[in-house]
Amino acid sequence: MGAVTSTFIAGVELFKKGLGLPIGSLTQMQTMRLGKRYENRNPLIRDFVPLAELKDLVFGGWDLFSDSMWEASLKAGVLERWQIEPVRSALEAIKPMRAVSDSAYVRNLKGNHIKKGKNKWELAQQVMEDIREFKKKSGADRLVMLWCGSTEVLPERSEVHESLAAFEQGLKNDDPDIPPSMIYAYAAIKSGVPYGNGAPNLSADIPALVELSEVTGAPICGKDFKTGQTLMKTTLAPMLRARMLALRGWYSTNILGNRDGEVLDDPGSFRTKEKSKVSVLDSILDSKLYPELYGKYYHKVRIDYYPPRGDAKEGWDNIDIAGWLGMPMQIKINFLCRDSILAAPIVLDLVLFLDLAKRAGLKGIQEWLSFYFKSPQCREDLKPEHDLFIQHLKLKNTLRLLMGEEVLDHSGLDYYDPEKGLVPSAPPPRPAKKTKKQRAPSSVA
Repeated sequence: MGAVTSTFIAGVELFKKGLGLPIGSLTQMQTMRLGKRYENRNPLIRDFVPLAELKDLVFGGWDLFSDSMWEASLKAGVLERWQIEPVRSALEAIKPMRAVSDSAYVRNLKGNHIKKGKNKWELAQQVMEDIREFKKKSGADRLVMLWCGSTEVLPERSEVHESLAAFEQGLKNDDPDIPPSMIYAYAAIKSGVPYGNGAPNLSADIPALVELSEVTGAPICGKDFKTGQTLMKTTLAPMLRARMLALRGWYSTNILGNRDGEVLDDPGSFRTKEKSKVSVLDSILDSKLYPELYGKYYHKVRIDYYPPRGDAKEGWDNIDIAGWLGMPMQIKINFLCRDSILAAPIVLDLVLFLDLAKRAGLKGIQEWLSFYFKSPQCREDLKPEHDLFIQHLKLKNTLRLLMGEEVLDHSGLDYYDPEKGLVPSAPPPRPAKKTKKQRAPSSVA
């Protein structure tokens, strides 16, 4: 219930009053093309898909600190006091429940608003009771849980993660390989509540909780909100691959001063984040398919905690590329972004889309929501899709399918040869190979 959550909640409460625009939110501001281009059907996503309305959203959550949303907003310093003053009473009314915490997994935060229990099973039962109580007191018909908490030290996958039976026994045995985020994920999924993971933690991305999500019908997705530097990588890397430009090296460094930066100042938490940020290039560029272009590039990621910067993160990228005949070129990026400002619309969209998925009868992993994540959760036998543009098409096509509309492939063939449609009657013939005697003299026209 820190910077990201308080920014998100304050924004929604302001929108309810007609103050401000939900910029960055696909559900609220983006249109959907339906059918052929000449039909000119381009409704807003929120008008096309039966999403919950902003006026119907109510909020609750857990935190290591007892600050109300008003106090958390002021301390985070993302929004100015004058901006959130119109919704002060709504923010003051939201007080966090006691959190599940384990200092072995988040070393740089020492909270004072912590649950106690004899083992992790008991803590999970307490979280599930919180869920039931919140639903009762708030009057909400349906719930969605999103992890907007800190980056944990990444545990190694172990036996306790491999099956639901082993996981539940691990909770009872207080297994050290079960971090707090997994306890929250278990509690949500066990309660049939859709769950999304905004951090690079394993969280629900283990066979045990995927199994549980299939049993209870809870949609799940993650991991790690795609906000600043990685958003740029998943935009630029597809361009390099599309144009077959070689990559020699990509150096990325960030400075930020919010609580996220403080947590990532711990090497264990940083390694979890680094793994999430580094993986996107390998997936998009695919060195096995293009070894000459992407087989030997150097990729370095740094994150430095710099308190004066607060939530205003700055990312620098130096990208060394090569073109025709291997000639070197460079791209430089300096992205002065605001972490929570970019994350808040992601939270809103995921809340609404996960609720939609639940009502549509979708369960288990929702790979169509990979657009929002640095390290998208997918089936174990598949590689995650990181290309931002493919992710975007996948998301919109899923909405088209849910609403009974035609899926778009953008080939455009049917506009110019409507009798043949999208598939030609036969593939074009290959050019005939010439013998040495037939071959023309070498020349350049």
